Amino acid sequence: MKSRRKPAKKQLTDEQIDDIVESQGDDDSAWEKPIQVRRAKPGSVSLPPELAARVAFLAKLHREKNVGDWLTRVIKERVELEEVAFTEAKREMSLRNGV
Repeated sequence: MKSRRKPAKKQLTDEQIDDIVESQGDDDSAWEKPIQVRRAKPGSVSLPPELAARVAFLAKLHREKNVGDWLTRVIKERVELEEVAFTEAKREMSLRNGV
């Protein structure tokens, strides 16, 4: 038994969307209840003094003016490496399991 496809919805152009929004702009019933969005608070990490001193030394060694910027770059690089390693491990496991 073949399933019937739903007819594709007509894609609106940006101009058509703008016209709809402008026509409904003053009609409160056309809009959902407003939602509150808050910016995430920046996180902080405590480092033991000895590690903080080592971080500061290495940031200077790399000619980074801001220790936080250097640390952010190092963490990003490490996270990317970990993600690649994780993806590779998952791929190898799936190949071994014949998936």
